Amino acid sequence: MDQSLTKSEFIGHEEHAPAAKRSLIFSRPDHKTGLVSWLTTVDHKRIGFLYGISSLFFFLVGGAEALMIRLQLAVPNNTFLSAQTYNEMFTMHATTMIFRAVMPLSAAFFNYIMPLQIGARDVAFPRLNGFAFWVFLAGAIILNVGFFVKSGLPDIGWFGYAPLTAKALSSEFAGDMSTDLWVLGLQVLGVSSVIGSLNFIVTIINMRAPGLTMMRLPVFTWMTLFTAFLIILSFPAITIALVEVMMDRNFGTHFFEVSGGGLPILWQHLFWVFGHPEVYILILPAMGIISEILPTFSRKPLFGYPIVVFSGAVIGFLGFGVWSHHMFTTGLGTVATAAFSLATMAIAVPTGVKIFNWIGTLWKGHLMMRTPMMFALGFVWMFMIGGFSGIMHSAAPADAQQQDSYFVVAHFHYVLIGGSIFALLAGIHYWFPLMFGRKVSEFWGKLSFWVIFAGFNITFFPMHFLGLNGMPRRTFTYDGNMGWTNINLIATVGAFILGIGIAVYFAVMIYTYFKGEKVNRDPWDGRTLEWSLPNPPPAHNFDVTPTVRARDAFWDMKQNKKQTAEDDAKTAAADEAHGGVHMPSNSWFPIITASGMLIGALLFANHHIQGAILGLAITFVGAWMWAVEGPGGYHLHPTKHKKTKSDS
Repeated sequence: MDQSLTKSEFIGHEEHAPAAKRSLIFSRPDHKTGLVSWLTTVDHKRIGFLYGISSLFFFLVGGAEALMIRLQLAVPNNTFLSAQTYNEMFTMHATTMIFRAVMPLSAAFFNYIMPLQIGARDVAFPRLNGFAFWVFLAGAIILNVGFFVKSGLPDIGWFGYAPLTAKALSSEFAGDMSTDLWVLGLQVLGVSSVIGSLNFIVTIINMRAPGLTMMRLPVFTWMTLFTAFLIILSFPAITIALVEVMMDRNFGTHFFEVSGGGLPILWQHLFWVFGHPEVYILILPAMGIISEILPTFSRKPLFGYPIVVFSGAVIGFLGFGVWSHHMFTTGLGTVATAAFSLATMAIAVPTGVKIFNWIGTLWKGHLMMRTPMMFALGFVWMFMIGGFSGIMHSAAPADAQQQDSYFVVAHFHYVLIGGSIFALLAGIHYWFPLMFGRKVSEFWGKLSFWVIFAGFNITFFPMHFLGLNGMPRRTFTYDGNMGWTNINLIATVGAFILGIGIAVYFAVMIYTYFKGEKVNRDPWDGRTLEWSLPNPPPAHNFDVTPTVRARDAFWDMKQNKKQTAEDDAKTAAADEAHGGVHMPSNSWFPIITASGMLIGALLFANHHIQGAILGLAITFVGAWMWAVEGPGGYHLHPTKHKKTKSDS
C-alpha cells in the first residue's frame, strides 16, 4: 500500500484493493507533484491551472507583438519592421490574443471555478477535459511553428480574407506553409473549444448540487453555459471555411478562387457568422466574472438577477444575427444593410440592461474598494466606451467612414482589453486566495491597476481621432505630412506604459504566490459555494456535497449554520451508502491522442501526406486505448476522517 496516502484515502482503497491496485500507485490525481502527474492529470483544477499558465504565456507573447507594431508606427517612415514582418506581426498579434490568450484564460476560469460553484467534484468527463487542454496546446504550437521555420509566419490578417489565403499569393519561399499552419492550427483549436464546451454543458445541466436549481446558479456559471453553446453553434462555420481554404490550397478546389468560379465574399460570410458570436464568446465570461465581484464587494445581492441572466441569453441569440455589420462596405444592398443595422442597434439593449443592473448593485451598497473591485469598475467604464463606439458602427453611413480605420481599432480594443482583459485580471485577483491561500497586497495590486488603466487609455483613446482623421488599419508606415505623427507617438508611449503595468501585475502575482500574505478560508466573505472550501481546495473538492437553499448559497449557509449542518449529515450518510467519494484515474491517453493530432497537422502542413496519416493513426490508437482503459479511479471517505487543523 502506498505510504503517501492519508488514512481517509487508505480506507477507500482498502475496501476496493483488488480492483484499485493499479490506481493506487499510478492514477491518484494528487499522488505526485512531479511532471508526470501534470501530464496525466484529469483534475479540473489542475487543468484550469494548465490553461491559465499557457494563456498568460501567450498573452505576454501577444503583448510583445503589439509593442513591435507600436514601435514601427511611433514615427513616420519608420524602418524598424519591414512591410512583410509588420503583416506577420499584426496577423499573429490578433490570432494570439483571441485564440490563445483570452479564450483559454476564460477556459481556465471555467475549469477551475464552475465545478466548485455548482457543488460538483469534477466535470462530467474528466479525461475528455484533459484531452481538450492538450489539443489546445497542440493548436497553439502549430500556430507558432512559423517562428522557427523558413516559411515564416502567416501574413494574411487574423481574418484570413480570400484571396489573401490563395496559394498563388503565398510567400516567395518554396513550399510555403505559413498559411497552412494558420489554417490547421485554428482547426485544432476549434476541436479543443468544442470538446470543452460540450463537457461544460453536460456538467452544468447534470452535476449541480441538490437544491441548486437553474435560477439559483451563479451568474458566472450561467455565462459559462451560454459561452459553451455559442462555441458549439458558431465554430462549425469557421471549421467549414477553414476546410475549404485547405482544399483550395492543397487539392485544387475553387471555393474562393475567382478564376475557377469561386466567391471570395463567401469566406467573409462564413468567417463573420463565426466571428461576431466570437466577440460574445470573449465578453460573456468577463460579464460573468464582473457579476460575481460587484455583489461581493458591494455587500448585497446582484440587482435584477433574472434580467442579467436573460440578457446574457439574448446577447448570445442576437449575436448570430448581426454578422454582416462587418461587411457594410462590400455592397450587400440597402435591404440587407438596413436589416443588419437594426439588429446591431438591438443587441445594444441587453448589454445596456446588464450595465444598468451592475450600477443598481453598486447603488447604496457598502462598497469595499479592494483590487478586484477596482478592475471590475474599470471594466464597466471601459466596456461602456467600447459599446458606445460599437453602436456608432451600426449606422451604415458612419460605418462606411470608420471601416478599416483606426477608429475601429480603438473600438474593439476598448471591448477586448477594457472589457475582457480587465475582467479576467479582476478574476485572477478575486480567486487568487482560493487557488493559493494567499492574498495580493492592496498597495501593489492597486498600483498595477492604475498603471494598466492609464496606459490603456493613453494608447487607445487617441486612436479614435486617428481613425476619424483617415489613418487606415494595417498600414505599416505613413508620411509625416499626414497629421498622424503626434497621436501615433502618444499611442506608442501609452503602449509601453500599459506593458509596464502588465509587467508589474505579473511580478506582483509571482511574488504573492511565494511570499504573499496567507489568508484563511473565505477572505472576501464570499457568496458562492467555492468560498466554502479550504484554500486551496482538496482534490475531491467537497467532503460533503452541499445542499443549496438560496441563490447566494454560501451567504445563506453562513446565516443558517444549524440547517446546513443537518443537511450535511444527511448528504454524508447518502455518500457513504454509495461507497464514498469516487475519484477518477489519471491517464496518459488524452495527451497521446492529442500528440497524434499535433504530428499529423504539422506534417500535413509540410505536404508530407504519409507522415500526416501516421499522426492520424496515433490519434486513433490513443483514442482506442483510451476507450478500453476503463473508468478506473479510487474511493475516498473524507467524512470519516475530517482534518482538524486550521484552514489557514
